[in-house]
Amino acid sequence: MISELSVMQFTLPDRTMCAMEIFHFVRDADCYPNISIAYRILFTMPVIVASAERSFSKLNLLKNYLRSVMSQGRLNGLAALCIEKKLLDEIDTDSIIDDFACRNARRKF
Repeated sequence: MISELSVMQFTLPDRTMCAMEIFHFVRDADCYPNISIAYRILFTMPVIVASAERSFSKLNLLKNYLRSVMSQGRLNGLAALCIEKKLLDEIDTDSIIDDFACRNARRKF
């Protein structure tokens, strides 16, 4: 690995490159297998684990509060809504509510 890094240092272009550009260079060159593996491991590891921990804590809060009255499917849906709150805030709920109301108004009982 050290010898590959020292050789690669001399073969890289003389410009600033981000990690993904270096990975593409290494992959295209196909002569640095250890560096390629190291970059693949680097790109698959999460930088932070806060999102995973947040999802488990949200699910725990939901499950404790609504454990006895909720089916598994509904619990999964609510957990996804809590975890992805940023995406939920961007959705126009008024149009969804209007569409739902129009569909239910046409039903005949």
